[in-house]
Amino acid sequence: MKQDLSKQLTEVAREAGFDCLGMIGVDEVTDLREALEHFVHEGRHGDMGWLCDHLERRAHPTGLWADVRSVIMLGMNYGPDGDPLKGLDQKSNGVISVYAKGKDYHSIINKRLKRVAGWLAKTTGEQVKIFVDTAPVTEKPLAASAGLGWQGKHTNIVSRDYGSWLFLGAIFTTAEIASSDVEQDHCGGCERCLDICPTDAFIAPYQLDARRCISYLTIEYKGHIERELREKMGNHIFGCDDCLAVCPWNKFAKLASEQRFHPRQECDNPPLRELLALDDAAFRERFKGTPIKRAGRDCFVRNVLIACGNSGDGDLVGDIMPLLEDDAPVVRAMAVWALSQLMEAAAFEVVRGEAMVGETDRNVLHEWGVIK
Repeated sequence: MKQDLSKQLTEVAREAGFDCLGMIGVDEVTDLREALEHFVHEGRHGDMGWLCDHLERRAHPTGLWADVRSVIMLGMNYGPDGDPLKGLDQKSNGVISVYAKGKDYHSIINKRLKRVAGWLAKTTGEQVKIFVDTAPVTEKPLAASAGLGWQGKHTNIVSRDYGSWLFLGAIFTTAEIASSDVEQDHCGGCERCLDICPTDAFIAPYQLDARRCISYLTIEYKGHIERELREKMGNHIFGCDDCLAVCPWNKFAKLASEQRFHPRQECDNPPLRELLALDDAAFRERFKGTPIKRAGRDCFVRNVLIACGNSGDGDLVGDIMPLLEDDAPVVRAMAVWALSQLMEAAAFEVVRGEAMVGETDRNVLHEWGVIK
């Protein structure tokens, strides 16, 4: 009976548009409390306080829902057309993570999860709950436990069929379903993902310090990024695919069949000059319906200015200058830093003398060299 239900679920999931599916009984799920507590104790979560707030619920599916008996993990391929690393050579353009170049995956996956979960509830009479980044669910460990792939040394899921490019969704249910075969770890001695990380965010294989991760810095972190890290961020302005893109298993990756995951022109590594002119309204309009809105205009422009500073493109100076008077201190500070990287010292000192009047923000003053 359990096996029959598994086969039917697989067919329904395929019909709903999912590329892969796996199942795991909750009694077979590893409790992650100790690992999560260590991660938080070491401070590796950075400013992501929600990891601390919901640690108990995140450690095991039963912490989130006591009655759950099985977890169904589903994946959708968002494989790119080409190598994402090529964008790093276009210094006057900002690199946006592959996952964020198209429509926000949450709404697409959510609708498809409802379709599969609805079928399961109707067929079995059991209860169901769906999740796609909407609750404290450890999607990647659960996906590995359910056989969708394995967690590589970069801590992300690697699939033998889709490489590094899988969006994940989860269905929790009170139904008893046969568990899928677990995929073994095929990383072997390869450490390309660790070696390529520009900011050395990996403490060791399978261990990430989010505080140094470019994805965290450009999306989650809302503060003043340290100079040492800025210089290593290159032209990344939203997320980072470096560790994903170098994985040898991507030789089996496929282009996403879902057209809405394909890049929009305005999100496909756009010129930095265009992005410097964005106010809040223009930012929201340009990135409506994409994950990029999550960063917010101020932090996004902060990221763009860091990319400008790393670009070596002196032609951007005139576009950066107006941002010295931006309402957001984090933008003003990074405008100062970007100019310091692109202008001759004497010219920068002239600008410094003219722009200092009335400034009070400590981070801006620090960038000007007034305080340490």
